[in-house]
Amino acid sequence: MEIVKSPLQDCFYIKPAIFKDERGVFSETYNEETFKRVTGLDVNFVQDNQSQSSYGVLRGLHFQTGAMAQAKLVRVAMGKVLDIVVDLRNNSSTFGKHFSIELTGDNGYQLFVPKGFAHGFITLSEKSIFCYKCDNYYHKASEGGIIYNDATLNLNWHLPHNELIVSEKDLQLPTFRALTL
Repeated sequence: MEIVKSPLQDCFYIKPAIFKDERGVFSETYNEETFKRVTGLDVNFVQDNQSQSSYGVLRGLHFQTGAMAQAKLVRVAMGKVLDIVVDLRNNSSTFGKHFSIELTGDNGYQLFVPKGFAHGFITLSEKSIFCYKCDNYYHKASEGGIIYNDATLNLNWHLPHNELIVSEKDLQLPTFRALTL
């Protein structure tokens, strides 16, 4: 397993060692000791979530605030997604910057999303199964978000606007500028 620092402060992606033979495929998806040693972060995951999405479904950009903020370790069990994170931490050297990576069931890559980041993804395959570990429990009153097509962030979701499937709730999210004023 190789843990790589992304261009954003405290954000890492993981490239697993994948072993294939005539029986199938094996990889270690998480090792707490290795993660702690390489990143210097002590994260205790308490909740696992999974979603299934069709081509063009865009989920995000989401986050939780205050005492209920969440760090996440995300991966794709099946299919292909473009995953995007935005650093919302005012005291960070990468505040307002974003990073994107393709996560697929085949490449096995994972992304560690620190607390204080907005997170979203779009399914680029016919179907995807998206899995994520969280270090805090979901708390509805603490949820927040940023509209996916925010002009300030200018994110590239890799699909034409007419192919995006976005929930009504996500279409009502504020802009980055409104959120950070």
